Amino acid sequence: MMRLQGLAPLVTPATRVLVLGSFPGLRSLQLQQYYAHPQNHFWPILRALWPQAPWPESGDYAARCACALAQGLGIWDVYAHCEREGSLDSAIRCAELNDFPTLLRQCPQLTGIAHNGGESFRHARAVEQSLAHAGLSDRVKLHKLPSTSPANASWTFERKLGAWRVVMQEHGLV
Repeated sequence: MMRLQGLAPLVTPATRVLVLGSFPGLRSLQLQQYYAHPQNHFWPILRALWPQAPWPESGDYAARCACALAQGLGIWDVYAHCEREGSLDSAIRCAELNDFPTLLRQCPQLTGIAHNGGESFRHARAVEQSLAHAGLSDRVKLHKLPSTSPANASWTFERKLGAWRVVMQEHGLV
């Protein structure tokens, strides 16, 4: 099995909520873009949360990222590296966690970490330990959100959007 490298974090010092996925799917790795699968609900959920933002008409990834960052939202994954065939989280093997303490120092306004799905949330304890080590556990709240993946077909788009809206409202992003 091939060792895969994840994507760099998308954050700024103004990031208030960090969305953590598990690890990019094959399409995302090929394009070097978060949530690149056309049936993933991630970008449509963000558009619905912030309809006033200047979302690009086309699939302009840089513009989508700029819109998300401008709302105070950062994007990263739990895993830095792993072995996996296909795109399913259940196929992830020999995973190595990302360097959360270093990232947390880059986000002084961070108040929330939202795990995008169950595989990401499995590592909430490690993230929590990083927060404690950085002295941030009192001000950064962890959340488990329904996965935006097309594999999470038991949740409708509207139900996912509602759950995501609650978390973003809690942190003052909507």
